[in-house]
Amino acid sequence: MNDIASTTWRMLAQRTGGRELPRGLDAAWDTAAGMAQKLLPRTARFLRQAETVLGYDKEFSKLTEAKLREQAGEYHDMFRLGRNSAADLLRAFALVREIAFRQIGLKAYKVQVAGALAIYAGSIVEMATGEGKTLSATMPATVAGWCGKGCHVITVNDYLAKRDAEEMGPIYRFCGLRVQAIDQESTPPERREAYNSDITYCTNKEVTADYLRDRLAMGRLTGLSSALLAKIAEGDQSGTDRIVQRDLNYAIIDEADSVLIDEGVTPLIISGEAPNAEQVQAFQEGAEIAAKMKRDLHYKINHKYREVNMTKEGKAFAAKLTEPLGGIWAGQRRSEEMLVQALTAREMFLLDKQYVIQEDQVVIVDDFTGRLMPDREWRDGLHQAVSAKEKVEIKPPKDTYARMSFQRFFRMYNRISGMTGTAVEASGEFWQFYHTPVVIVPTNKPCIRKQLPTRIYPTQDEKWQGVIDEITKAHEKGQPILVGTRSVHDSERISLMLNELEFEHEVLNAVRHAEEAQIVAQAGQEGRITVATNMAGRGTDIKLGRGVAELGGLYVMATDRQESGRIDRQLAGRSGRMGDPGMVRTFVSLQDELPRRYATKTAEFLQKRHPPREGKPRNIANPMTRRMFNKAQKRAEHTAFKQRRAVLKTDHWLDEYLGFAGLER
Repeated sequence: MNDIASTTWRMLAQRTGGRELPRGLDAAWDTAAGMAQKLLPRTARFLRQAETVLGYDKEFSKLTEAKLREQAGEYHDMFRLGRNSAADLLRAFALVREIAFRQIGLKAYKVQVAGALAIYAGSIVEMATGEGKTLSATMPATVAGWCGKGCHVITVNDYLAKRDAEEMGPIYRFCGLRVQAIDQESTPPERREAYNSDITYCTNKEVTADYLRDRLAMGRLTGLSSALLAKIAEGDQSGTDRIVQRDLNYAIIDEADSVLIDEGVTPLIISGEAPNAEQVQAFQEGAEIAAKMKRDLHYKINHKYREVNMTKEGKAFAAKLTEPLGGIWAGQRRSEEMLVQALTAREMFLLDKQYVIQEDQVVIVDDFTGRLMPDREWRDGLHQAVSAKEKVEIKPPKDTYARMSFQRFFRMYNRISGMTGTAVEASGEFWQFYHTPVVIVPTNKPCIRKQLPTRIYPTQDEKWQGVIDEITKAHEKGQPILVGTRSVHDSERISLMLNELEFEHEVLNAVRHAEEAQIVAQAGQEGRITVATNMAGRGTDIKLGRGVAELGGLYVMATDRQESGRIDRQLAGRSGRMGDPGMVRTFVSLQDELPRRYATKTAEFLQKRHPPREGKPRNIANPMTRRMFNKAQKRAEHTAFKQRRAVLKTDHWLDEYLGFAGLER
């Protein structure tokens, strides 16, 4: 009964999604505090503490396995009772470091220990790719597990959750802790058992979905007393026994920038079927009408905000075509909304870029990773509009039972921290939204990766030819190559060009994560060519094959500038890990999406100066073109930040004005 009471109280109390964003003078003060925390010598402090931890190495390395286990038990009791001091924390980290060496053969370096200390202190830690973030997380996770309130280690996909739980499990179990992983196939009893473990590995999607399902299970219960009375009166029918989670105490988030920033405003929705034949027919009719409308005459496109706006001529044209249809089309406002949706699907959502067709279904492609998301749909009828455009099966929009953004969900934890290879660009946002400072941990060995000058071409055709020419040059000497693309379409275009040259290569564009990780792990072998959408295989180290270092290391070729500089750095970070040599070059064109959306006039001006022509690709990189791309990226980042801030404000508005309902429906 105590567990039920505790969980029920948490479910009812954690409605606010964290603190509200400050306003007025409070906002100014909070911003100033955020700027001030950047000046604190956090990295130096954690490195000094790491030196102290390493100083215990001789003491713990002499202990027998039985004595180590006994020490772990003593620290378990100490942290559970809250009787530990700052010195005890450092000794505990040293103990876990030694246990990790005995159990899995890895002993954390000084910088890994510093990262672990920063994580436990509630920071977002930037550690370069290949520097051992997974091992670093075991130290704060173990101490958090000893405290007895649970620790969630959040990863970006099921494969990584299961892999890390399995590989790091021996450390935790030696320390007297229970560890389990949750994936899509986990049953409710398995989930409940996993959440009741000391350490739970799971994805952001699974942990948020379980929270929403628990809220649905609570149903009408509005207070602790009503939950207890319902349990007594109704037993298993009260809903309390269907709850799988316990308190949202502490989360360590791997790839924190992806989870908290890039996917932060993505809503996770629990929904159900809502058959509606009339609505399905309307989507088909909307697609047919949209196909008859002419751009610039009937509608105009705002590429920056990805909006379609109908003109007066378009509205008149639409009214004429929809008048005989009746039904949903009878109302002018609803009619125009349906057509704008159909036009948006036609103009802004492109096959093999935002989605693919699989088994007569539209499947979304994630903008940041290039992976398929078969379990997601665009909202407000957009998914159905795209299906109608492609003439595939249209499933009616589902009824939403509960929804929540990841941003809102993770603000509910008592404490969060994280790690990633790229955080510094988003340090202000991490502070403003989550009050977590960013700590940059240096690499164990100096980074000797070469950042080659960006090549800028007038047209996309010239860009792709330039990429192929560079691949050919590097491949002739056996240097391994990783080509990063923005979309599935781009990866397949490169693949076709490589096939024409009869170059063997691997293409990763949203395959299963386990296969993806295995292929990416081999990308550093001599002569390998790997083509991958954005961050395929993120979380998997690329080790260089024999003799590859002498060839210059892994050559990463980015074929686009992303809308966030962090994502560009993520791809670049696949090369030059752990002091290895490596090379990175970016290839862009004036026709790419970034300049077209965020530097439209400048891009059009430059295109007129460099009209398309046959022959050798022209590299027009100069201070002006480079400045244009930099400004476009900054504008894109600022636009995305404003959108995330708006979503957070909306979350708080819903909590404040709809809180009486107990559940957002």
